[in-house]
Amino acid sequence: MKKGIRIFTGICAACSAVILTLVGMTMYAVPDQINMDTDPPVGGGITLLSDDPDHLSGGGAEAYNVDVRLFNVIPVKSAHVTFSQREYVALGGNAFGIRLYTDGVIVVKTDSVETANGTVNPSKEAGLKAGDAIRRIDGQAVSRNEEVADILASSAGRTLDLEVARGSEVFHTDFNTVLSETDGKYRAGLWVRDSTAGIGTMTFYDPESGVFGGLGHAVCDVDTGELMPLSDGDIVEARITGCYKGSSGAAGELCGAFDSDAIGDLIVNGSSGVYGRLYRPDTTAKTYPVALSREVQTGPAQIIATVDGTQPQYYDVEIKRTYSNDDEKQKNLVLEITDPELIEKTGGIVQGMSGCPIVQNGMFVGAVTHVFLNDPLQGYGIYAENMVQTAKEVEAAAMDDAA
Repeated sequence: MKKGIRIFTGICAACSAVILTLVGMTMYAVPDQINMDTDPPVGGGITLLSDDPDHLSGGGAEAYNVDVRLFNVIPVKSAHVTFSQREYVALGGNAFGIRLYTDGVIVVKTDSVETANGTVNPSKEAGLKAGDAIRRIDGQAVSRNEEVADILASSAGRTLDLEVARGSEVFHTDFNTVLSETDGKYRAGLWVRDSTAGIGTMTFYDPESGVFGGLGHAVCDVDTGELMPLSDGDIVEARITGCYKGSSGAAGELCGAFDSDAIGDLIVNGSSGVYGRLYRPDTTAKTYPVALSREVQTGPAQIIATVDGTQPQYYDVEIKRTYSNDDEKQKNLVLEITDPELIEKTGGIVQGMSGCPIVQNGMFVGAVTHVFLNDPLQGYGIYAENMVQTAKEVEAAAMDDAA
């Protein structure tokens, strides 16, 4: 009798262990957020239960909660189900020139001025720092270096009210120029910048709306490293004329020439790239499905890049690692250049290749963003999902403005 009880107890313990293991595997396998159009169908003994059965066939609401059960009996967890169509975009890979004008003028550097009373740094006394954006002087909006220089030079030392943006903070400060003992002129000891230009790579665009995304990271000031606040700007076609190859400790760089005519407007300079609208998008361009972040896999992939002339080409890479940190919008994956032809031309990832789209399994999965300085063959990439989401927000904002 006791032996039978022990056998029965052992069988129950084994069954319990199996069930607990299956429950744990189910909790891991079924995400908290399920998209019925992009996620694989639920099966293998896993059942979704909803108060409205029409939901599970795509009817009813576009988003709702369901209970997840194992073998239609054991409750495992709750999940949020959504119905949405797969996004499709046309891929770029072509080099383009960026001409960006700042919202205000950017403080690049401050200097001291020799006066009759000693050395004075007016900018430091006013609390200004490199990276600050001066937007207004005595209530007058300023956006060009010449405007700021003229106002400061004619101030004759009187107190000026400066409106300054530092990141998301906006504040006012008093500013006084000082009389230079060297040349007898009023000086501010202030170096500012109102624009920047450079070459990057177009990542994708919507053939219907013309909204595009590129770079995969923000355009930042070369001296301060701060994001350049965008007032307005445009993009132009670019021809790659040469390349400084990358090496360990030194980033390479694509060299090119701009065309004079703009092909689109810049609307956003943000952490995940630059975005805008093309004037004449190719409405017949081939489109690719946009992968969700969880669909990106380690293994072989390709990037589309222009490293000579104007024609994009496909080059082999390998995705070495993927990350699931939702707070990181730029460095979502690590990739390595494996294509001998590209390595011969550039030495790996170089400046100007930011924004090169990454294709895997016939899907648009991301874009190149940064190079590892100690190993130019490797670098970071951003998920396509993050860039396309920003592009959709840009498109929605543009439609609201038009309305």
